Amino acid sequence: MRLLCALFCCASLGAQSIDQQQRGRQLVYQALEALGGERFLNVKDRVESGRAYSFYREQLTGLAQARIYTRYLTAPEGAQTARQVYQRERQSFGKNEDYAVLFQEDGSAYQLTWRGARPLRKDQIDRYIQTTLHNFFYILRQRLKEPGLSFEYKGSDLLDFRPVEIVEITDAEGRAVTVYFDRSSSLPLRQVFYRRDEESRRRIEEITVYGKYRDVGGGVQWPYSILRQRDGEKIFEIFSESVQINQNLDDSLFTLPAKMKILPPAKD
Repeated sequence: MRLLCALFCCASLGAQSIDQQQRGRQLVYQALEALGGERFLNVKDRVESGRAYSFYREQLTGLAQARIYTRYLTAPEGAQTARQVYQRERQSFGKNEDYAVLFQEDGSAYQLTWRGARPLRKDQIDRYIQTTLHNFFYILRQRLKEPGLSFEYKGSDLLDFRPVEIVEITDAEGRAVTVYFDRSSSLPLRQVFYRRDEESRRRIEEITVYGKYRDVGGGVQWPYSILRQRDGEKIFEIFSESVQINQNLDDSLFTLPAKMKILPPAKD
């Protein structure tokens, strides 16, 4: 009798787990449809223009006009999409875009000024890679069919008085992000993931809050308000004034000028 009870409990737990996976997957694909479905998946590049704010210990430390250029790349067949970022990104600041940060798909990154190009520190590059791999929009666009990716429904809750459905997305390497979806619109409102500081091994909480969704072309939705918090403190916020997609961005935006001086790496 005890054996039968144990087997019944195991079967029930297994069925419950399957149901949670099915519900989680359903919510993720509902979010994809709300963001534009196939049109979202066919976005080749994006330009976000607006005001960017940086903070340290909740105090404003920087304000600038910002323009963020992103181009998605096609991963080679059989590539390890869980380990490498298949996109190029240029973050330009200032009215004349005379200051920029350039991230390339080979894992290199540079700070660009009139003095030249200074390689970023390894910890800065690693943080960018981990943040991108955990980003829900990047997961939808670049990693959705990745082997070993799982979606587990974590229940419902209220987020700023709005009913939300919660899903934890985990890849084959154990990398996990929890996403909160608006129950009525299916759009992602918040995501949370944790990473380890390489030196101290301290657990760090990374939160991103999305808002003010708008149609940016052909039914594709994108948040015009993005807030990032680290361990409960605000670190970055951008309010876009315009977002454009499929602009056929020129390669020169994502490569170093041939004659640009390469400066010594940034000090730790």
